[in-house]
Order: sequence, then C-alpha cells, then structure tokens
Amino acid sequence: MDPDIIKKESGKCPKCGMDLIMMGESGHGEHEKHTGHGDMEQSFKRRFFLSLPIAAVILALSPKIQQWFGFTIDFWGIEFVLFGLASVIVLWAGWPFYQMAKGELQNKAPAMMTLVSLAVLSGYFFSVAATFLFAGESLYWEVSTLVLAFLFGHWMEMRAVRGASGALAELAKLIPLTAHKLIDKEVRDVATEELKVGDMVLVRPGEKIPIDGVVKEGESSVNESMVTGESRPVPKKQNDEVIGGTINNDGSLTIKVSKTGEDTAVSQIMELIRQAQETKPPVQKLADKAAGLLFYIALFGGIVTFVFWFFVNPQGAIPAIFAGTLAISVIVIACPHALGLAIPTVTTITTALAAKNGILIRDMRAAEIARKLSYVVFDKTGTLTQGKFGISEIMPFADISEEKLLAYTTAIEYHSQHSIAQGIIKEAKKRSIAFQPAQNFQSFPGKGAEGVVTGETIIVGNRKLMEQRGIDFSAYEQKTQQIAQKGQTLIWVATKEKLLGIIALEDTIREESKEVITSLKSMGIKTAMLTGDNQLIADSVAERLGLDIVFAEVLPEDKVNKVKELQNNGEIVAMVGDGVNDAASLTQAHVGIAIGAGTAVAIESAEIVLIKNDPRDVVKAIRLSQKTNAKMKQNLAWAAGYNVLAIPVAAGILFPFGILLRPEWAALLMSASSVIVVANALLLKRTKLE
Repeated sequence: MDPDIIKKESGKCPKCGMDLIMMGESGHGEHEKHTGHGDMEQSFKRRFFLSLPIAAVILALSPKIQQWFGFTIDFWGIEFVLFGLASVIVLWAGWPFYQMAKGELQNKAPAMMTLVSLAVLSGYFFSVAATFLFAGESLYWEVSTLVLAFLFGHWMEMRAVRGASGALAELAKLIPLTAHKLIDKEVRDVATEELKVGDMVLVRPGEKIPIDGVVKEGESSVNESMVTGESRPVPKKQNDEVIGGTINNDGSLTIKVSKTGEDTAVSQIMELIRQAQETKPPVQKLADKAAGLLFYIALFGGIVTFVFWFFVNPQGAIPAIFAGTLAISVIVIACPHALGLAIPTVTTITTALAAKNGILIRDMRAAEIARKLSYVVFDKTGTLTQGKFGISEIMPFADISEEKLLAYTTAIEYHSQHSIAQGIIKEAKKRSIAFQPAQNFQSFPGKGAEGVVTGETIIVGNRKLMEQRGIDFSAYEQKTQQIAQKGQTLIWVATKEKLLGIIALEDTIREESKEVITSLKSMGIKTAMLTGDNQLIADSVAERLGLDIVFAEVLPEDKVNKVKELQNNGEIVAMVGDGVNDAASLTQAHVGIAIGAGTAVAIESAEIVLIKNDPRDVVKAIRLSQKTNAKMKQNLAWAAGYNVLAIPVAAGILFPFGILLRPEWAALLMSASSVIVVANALLLKRTKLE
C-alpha cells in the first residue's frame, strides 16, 4: 500500500473523500491512513477493463452507432438489454465516483466528483425515462462511454499521482523489517518494531542499520545520503550516533538502541513531510475557491445550455436529446479536476525532492514566500563559520621555528578540552608535527596553563598571564595590537625568561560561505549577519564574505529586534540559525531556516529545516521555491484556462460551424487535462538544485 495520506486524526482523505483507516502496529505511530492511491489505481483499472466489453456491446446495439457505421442489429427488447448493460456500468463501474461525491457533499464542498456524478446520473436517468416513460432516443452509449472515459482518466491520473506521492512510502521502505538483536552474546533475528531503548544490535557490512542508536563496538563508514543528503560516507566509531535506515558499508557495528517509534529520525522526517503536504500555500487556497465555484458555474451552465437548445433554438428530431447531450457535456467539461490537482501534485513532489536534498519543508507557505526574499540574515557562529577555532597566524619572536613554537604549545594544550586548545591540536596534526604531552601540567582558569616540555617550563596563555609572570613583551606591543585589531584571539607562548611568540586564532569561516553569499547576490538577495562577537571580529568576517550588513555585539534576546528592523524597512526576510539559540528570530522572520539540524529535525521555530550543516542548502531551498512557484503558476494557468475555453465549446457555441463536443469526448478532454497537469508537475523531479 502507498501511504500517500497519513493523518493523526480520524476523518476523510483530503484528496478523494474516502474514509481513513487506522494504521497497523507496523505503522509509524497511531495515525490514520488512506488505503493508498495505489489501491484506487487498481480499482479504476479493474473496473475499466471489466466495463470495456460491456461498453462495446452497448455501442454495437445503439441505433445511432449502427446508423453511423451502416449496419443493423435489432431484436425485440433491445432497449431493455441496453438498459441492463448500461445499468451495470453506471451503477457498478461508476460507484467510486458517487462514493467520493458523497464525501464532497458531506464536507459541504461540492467539486469535481459531484459534477462527474451529476453528469453520469443525469444522462442515465434521462435514458431510463426515455425507455420506460416516453418515446425518445436514449443516451445509454453516451453515459457508458462517459464512465469508461472517466475510469481510464482516473486510472492514468492515479498512476501519475502515485508516482508523485512516494516520499513517505520511500522513507518507510528505508527501515528493514528485521534486526540482529544481541541477547547474552547470541544473535537473534527479531522484528525491528520489537526493539526497545537499550537493546544491543549487530549490523554487518552491507546491511541497513535498523534503528537509531549509538556505536558501542566496531568501526565503519555509513552511507547516510538517503536520510541527510550527505553524499560522502560518514566514518563511525565508538560513541558515534547512527541513524536507522542508513547503510553500513565496510565494518561490523554493535549499536545500542537510543530511539524507537516516533522518536527516530526517519519517523520525525516522515512527520515533517506529512505536515508540509497538509499545509496549503496561498495559491492553493485560490485554486480551492475556483474549484468550488466551478461546480455552481457548471450547474448553472448546464441548465442554461439545456434551456437554450430545447426552448430557444431546438435542434434535431428530438430536441430534448440534443439539449440534454450538450448540457451533460458542459457539466463534464467543467469538472475542476485539473484545477484540484494543479497545486497538490506540485506540493507533494516539492516535499519529496527537498527531502532527497536534505531539506525538510515544514510549511509550504514558507516555501512559496522564499522566492520573494530580499534579505537573508545569517547567524555567524556555526552557520557562516564552523564554530571552531583555527590557527590564522603563527609568529615566532625568539630564535625558534613556527613548527617548534606550535609543538611547544600543543604539548601544553593537549591537556585542555576548550575549543582554542582543540584548534591548536588540530593544526599540529594537520602539519604532522610530533609532540609529547607536557609533564607537571598546571592550569590557570581564565588565563592559561604551564608544563614541562623536553625539560623546559613552557607557559601558554593570555596577556594577563604573561604580565603576572613578569614576561617582557614591550618590544612586540605594536605588532600584537595589529593582529588583535583584526578580531583574532591571541595565545602567548613563553619560557620563564622570555616570550617565544604568539599564535593567532579565529573562528574558521566555512569554505562554502563565500559561495553562498555570491550565489545570493547573483539572485538579487542581500545578506546580513548577526553575532554576539565584537565589531572588529564581525567586520573582519563580513569583509571577507562580502556581506551587506553586520549586526555585532547582539545579545541573543535582541536578535529578533534586528530582524524586525529589516522587516520594518519593507524587506522580506529569511533568518538562518541553529534553531535553538535563534528560536525567536527564526519565528519572527518571514521564513525561518534551521541549519545543521542533523537528525534532530523536530524544530518548532523554523519552517524549513536543513539537515546538513551546509549553508549552500539555503540557496538550494530558495531555488526550489522559485521552481515550485513556476510550476504552480503553469498548472494553475493551464487548468483555469482550460475550463474558461472549454465550457463555451461544450455549450455549443461552435455548433454553427459544425463543431459539437459530445459527453464522451468532454470526459476524455477533462481527463487529459488532469494528466497534463500531473505530468507537468512530475517534471519537477528532474530539477537540479546545485
């Protein structure tokens, strides 16, 4: 089954009006689920092929068809045979349409299925009356082929919709049905849904990881692209987190289950996609209103058409037949099916395409607004920068090499855990500098540390520590001030007697950040940065990236006011942050984008969630918004334009020129319009967001 429609509460399928049923235990939580548009597709297909030979017999027995093709089949009771065969098609084959029409009427929103049912049943009951109540030509072959055309059109449409609605189904397939549970060092295969938090699970090379957990034994690399969009294999070792549904590559892993059920990453992603598919962009509301209005237009148009061709300008031997045929054609051609599909198909494909690129859209309204952005505001730390210190400059003052100075510093910092120490150690490893951890290590909180390296006492710390130890650095005062003015953090390195040199560090700018700012500028979007750092550091980052505005020394609670400031100037603003410290500003912005959410995807303050910590995905999200909006407009223009042009033709405006649109052709054209709209939406799947 295809879980195209999943909701938390009981009710009707929003796409077809049929009842939702409770998902089984293997489902993702206590949700109500549609039996799947795959089942609807099979139902329409089965009814179509069973009705096809019956319709062929009805055509062969119909006097009008015999007249057109120059043959005769006649026997006593032929009208009753036609009545019986047509009744099978109308009442059995057309049953799904009446069922869905009932759903529309119960929701007090008559639309496409109500019109379909009205067209078929009005033609059928007119024919029944012509058979039993008055002498006249029936419309049995018209209504039979009409039902056949509707069945074929809906079968094709459901195939297309199923292809467009596969995001949730594909995510559900990621989770393997069984897992290798470790019980007293024995491996037992159990159903994945039976696993509990704390269970130990073995994952062999090449297998899918069955559930979220933490590595306890083993090393491997894991392909997480299907969940996070990360193309490169991610190395995993002890205490690293793994995601259910990802693929273990080349080593065995023993993992401890950390999340189950709705808490797992895949379940949370499915929930966000479900929410997005339920939300309606503003253009969808316009389409819904137009579709509802078309029902009344069709009903009125059908009545006016019948009255005109029956009373004002009667045609044919039996004017009622001609007038009834055209009235039914008007009702059929006015079916707002294409209009109803124009936006939802695009929405469904957009959410699926976004998820494949590591972008989770929580609200489609935000996805529509994103195309109009005039400003993107970035939080600095962890967004434009890595949130980790990297060495920008090493400056020896004594007769010592850069490598020796870095080796001394690393030997001391090896004992520390703060981010500056980690930045120094990382640089030493990058340069393959050998060092031995210092002996007699002593820490001075807020100032630095000292220890013995190769028999010599080395002091590493800030300026204040140097002053306390009586280290003379007056000769280097001007030089150090020049570096400090760049907003860099200075680490002083000395022996007991003299200053050896300084190491300058800064929050490393992401390699991708410059590319992001350049891309946004090429799209006509300005950029701003929010940071709590001092103005010097902020200006340094802004200058290198080419930002338009910098807000420095901003307290977390004041970030929201900076977003408001831009909005008050008439700007359409997106805020990009980590979704925790920036919650208020994310909510205030027209579009809140949480970046680097990883598998913690349930972030309530953002409308768009970027799983990877890659700012380039902001550009991807905006490009997707632009592509999505273009498709919505194309579909809306086609669907609305089709109805505007087709209704007058169906009403007989071109009859003086010999052009007449019969009900069965109206049904095929209506179905073709729906398929065109869905096919156009499916082209979104080919969109490249890079």
